[in-house]
Amino acid sequence: MVATRSFKLVLLLLCSLTFLLAESTPNQQKDTYNYDEYFVEKTILKNAVSKGADAVCLDGSPPAYYMDRGFEEGAQSWMIHLSGGGWCRDVRECQNRSTTSFGSSKHMPPFKFRGHFSNNKNANPDLFNWNKVMVAYCDGGAFTGDVETVDPATNLYFRGARIFSAVMEDLLSKGLKDAKNALLIGSSAGAYPAMLYCDRFSKLLPNTPRIKCLTDSGYFIDVNKNLQKGKGFETIYKALVTLHGSAKALPKSCTSRMKPELCFFPQNMQQYIKTPLYTIMSPFDIVQVGTSLGDYYNAIKQNNCSANQKKNLRELRMELLSKLPNASDTKSRGGFIDSQFHHTRLQNYWKPQNVSVVNNVTMIKAFGDWYFDRQYYYLIDKHDLPIP
Repeated sequence: MVATRSFKLVLLLLCSLTFLLAESTPNQQKDTYNYDEYFVEKTILKNAVSKGADAVCLDGSPPAYYMDRGFEEGAQSWMIHLSGGGWCRDVRECQNRSTTSFGSSKHMPPFKFRGHFSNNKNANPDLFNWNKVMVAYCDGGAFTGDVETVDPATNLYFRGARIFSAVMEDLLSKGLKDAKNALLIGSSAGAYPAMLYCDRFSKLLPNTPRIKCLTDSGYFIDVNKNLQKGKGFETIYKALVTLHGSAKALPKSCTSRMKPELCFFPQNMQQYIKTPLYTIMSPFDIVQVGTSLGDYYNAIKQNNCSANQKKNLRELRMELLSKLPNASDTKSRGGFIDSQFHHTRLQNYWKPQNVSVVNNVTMIKAFGDWYFDRQYYYLIDKHDLPIP
C-alpha cells in the first residue's frame, strides 16, 4: 500500500494473520467445550456454482466458510465473521492471489478458531456457545465485486458480492433463519462489507429479536491531503471499483452524492445504516498509519518518533475521532477506540490476559454489555500517541 518495502512486508504479514490459517491439519476432537483455540475444517459451497449463481473465488472455485455449531443456550445465537486480508487492485495482484487461500478454496487448509470464537466460557463469557462462522475471503474485492464477463486471457472472476449472498442463503437453510441473536462481523478488509451489508443482514432475519453488527480495525478514513504522505486509500478504492465492478454493491444514497470510491470510506456511509453498529478501531491502526502517513512502523515500535512524526500522528488521531459515528446515541452506535499500534483484535486479543482496556473497561466487557443492552459503551482512549 505504501512505497517502502518494509511496510509492504509488515502489511503482508498482518493480512495473513487476519485469516490465521493452520500450518498443519490436526484433527482435534472436542470432548469438552472449553477450548481457547481449535481447528475447524472448511465447508465448500458447491451449490453456489451448480445453481447458476456463479458465486466463485478469483480462480473460479466455489466459495467456502468455516463453521462450529453452537450448543446449550447459544444454539440459536449466530455470529458470522467476514474475514479480512487486504485487496487486489490490478490483474497481476489478483492473479498472484488466485493461487493462494485468499483467492481459491482449493488452497484453504483448516482454520484456527480462537479469541471471540473461543469455546472457553471464562475467557469468552458472552459468545462461547454461539454458532460461529468465518466466511473465507477469496475475492480480493471486500465482498463487493460483481462482474459477469470473464476475460479468457486472465480467467479471473470478480464475484465477491455474489459470494456474500450465496453464503447467507446457505446459512439460512442451516438454522440462521431461526436465530434469537445474530451478529455480523468484519475485520480489516472485511469490516467495510460488514457495514455495507448490515441492514441487508437484518432484513434476512425478520423474526430475530436482536441483530447487530461489529467492525474491527477497518474504519479507515480519508485523511486531509495536507497530512497524507502515503498513497492513501482513495487510490486503492478507485482501483477496486474499476476492476471488481463494486459500484453496483454500494449504497445509492451515497453514490448519488459522490464518486463510488469515496463511498468505501465508512465516514461517508455509516449514517445510512439503521441496524445498531459497534466500531473497534485505533487511530494508530497499523494499516491506517502506513497507508496515510507512510512507513512509521519501526519508529513507533522503537518508541523513537521524531517531533514531526508525533505531530502527524496527533493530527491523524483527531481526524479519525472527528469522522467516527456520532456518540450521542450509544444504543445505536457503540465504540471501543484504543490507542494501540495494532491491526485487528478479535482473534488475537480477545482473552483476559492480553485484551485491550479503555477507562478500566475491557473490550470484551464493553462489547458484550453493548450487544446485550446491559450498558451502552462508547469508549475513547485519551492517549494522543500510539502505544507500541
